[in-house]
Amino acid sequence: MEKVLKNNGEFVKIYQHKIHIYRQGNENGPKIVLMSGSGTVAPVYDFKILYEKLLPDFRIIVIEKFGYGYSDIFEAPCDIDTLVSMQKEALEMIGESGPYILAPHSMSGLEAIRWKQKYPEDVAAIIGLDMATPLTYRSWTEEELEKRIRIMEIAKKFRIHKFLNISSSNKGSLTQDEIYQQKLLRKRNAFNVCYINEANEVLKNADIIDAEKSIECPTLLFSSNGKQTSKNWLENQQRFASAMNAKLICFDCGHYIHYYRSDEMSKEIAAFVKELDG
Repeated sequence: MEKVLKNNGEFVKIYQHKIHIYRQGNENGPKIVLMSGSGTVAPVYDFKILYEKLLPDFRIIVIEKFGYGYSDIFEAPCDIDTLVSMQKEALEMIGESGPYILAPHSMSGLEAIRWKQKYPEDVAAIIGLDMATPLTYRSWTEEELEKRIRIMEIAKKFRIHKFLNISSSNKGSLTQDEIYQQKLLRKRNAFNVCYINEANEVLKNADIIDAEKSIECPTLLFSSNGKQTSKNWLENQQRFASAMNAKLICFDCGHYIHYYRSDEMSKEIAAFVKELDG
């Protein structure tokens, strides 16, 4: 399969294994780093429906962690500090430097918050794409987490990914070759050990962030209707928005909100960043 995978970005090596990074857009524009949620098999294609609308004005960067997209499936540590430091190091290796506007989807919201805690000068703002926060995981029990991990392990064992359809909601932004590449990456990456290891660490990672001082950062939040996430999703989004003094925009749609509302989101993002510069 590796012979037919055709990456569209560049590789760096960390722990002697490859991490894939995609860069495109206005080299002189503000840098938006798109960070994928848990288990997104091909972030560089998953986010395209949104970032293609931002390319004229922004420098778009997509980091694919180990186990994601074209990056190696390698069992690196999944504690939050290692996850964040690897991303920072990978960007530095290709000559990028902050400040960045971090745009996390789902579980990578923890990484964005931790990045601001550890490297405050690197983060100019956060744009949450239905992002998770420590509030998301406070109500999770160890039993609930173990259940979710068992489901992933069973899906991996019985290769259930064969029966999963890639959402058609974002296909309009992809070429036929990109759709083919996305399918190949789904076959290679779905339910891999990196996703399971990240899930095993998520409650500890949320506790690490909670133990630190709250961040202060310009923030724009987009939220789904919460039906595909976890209980109290909308309430927790509202609580986080209040704590951050952030604008919260709620859409009546699924968790991958960039599939459904990329037009509105791109306009809101442009206006938000313009205010930062102003």
